[in-house]
Amino acid sequence: MKVLIARFSLALLLLAPFAAWSMVAVSITLAPPALPEYAQPLVPGDGYIWMPGYWGWNAPEGDYFWVPGTWVLAPGVGELWTPGYWGYENSGYLWHGGYWGSSVGFYGGLNYGYGYTGSGYQGGRWSQGVFQYNQAASNVNRNVVHAIYNARVISPASTSRVSYNGGAAGSRARPSANRQQVAPTAHGGPTAEQSAHEQKALTTPTQRVSLSHGAPPVAATPRPSAFTDASVEPARAKVAARAQPTVAAQRAPVASRASAPRVEPEMRSAPSPHPEHQAAQQAAPQAAQHAPQAQHAEREPARGETPHPER
Repeated sequence: MKVLIARFSLALLLLAPFAAWSMVAVSITLAPPALPEYAQPLVPGDGYIWMPGYWGWNAPEGDYFWVPGTWVLAPGVGELWTPGYWGYENSGYLWHGGYWGSSVGFYGGLNYGYGYTGSGYQGGRWSQGVFQYNQAASNVNRNVVHAIYNARVISPASTSRVSYNGGAAGSRARPSANRQQVAPTAHGGPTAEQSAHEQKALTTPTQRVSLSHGAPPVAATPRPSAFTDASVEPARAKVAARAQPTVAAQRAPVASRASAPRVEPEMRSAPSPHPEHQAAQQAAPQAAQHAPQAQHAEREPARGETPHPER
């Protein structure tokens, strides 16, 4: 009976899309793609905090989808946003949802850009009830917002666009003692606008990796759910990460469990070779009869942008 209940529960889970805000996450065996590179839209007005984009999981489609970065109104004075992140745990990738709080907690050491360089937030700060924007990290229009300062952004040592923590290829960052004290359960979840924004991305087919190939057409928006706004920023295709193969065995969820801020070593099998690479390998013996041929390594994905926005 317990086995039947477990199977029924898993079947229900697969019928519903993955909710990034939920405390319960599906363990995915397919790593999320690299973070796309994109420009940040202008701050639409006072009191808006930057929420960086992230990859969500669409269980029925067995595919990742991009939730655009956007400017969201803080739910209250003094509130700051801690982004969510994927972590490799127990042979799968688990999502740790973002939250609001008086300080920024641990978000996997990921370089989301525009102030979120892996630790804390350098894009702005609260001062006497007013949110001030750091012009060195945020795209600011002085005619719209006036609480501005300029402070050098301390960039991370690596500009990797990796989108998860842990495993052989993920971020190796660990939370400091201070960051560990910023527990998500003691803070507020996303606003209704943020949840609607994610739902909009989920129901927009072109945001899926299988169609965008890692370069979503809507990479950032000026406000939540504004996917058709004139200020929408697309991903820069020339540096977009190649989409990973969506093999059924790889993308199948292996467990359903509560997210936990721990990371365990990854054991991954080598990725399936690209069809073009297979053809090149088959042709190599024939080519060797005529002339020696050097072997070339597959091109690495281009490095991502620095947290300094382009004007």
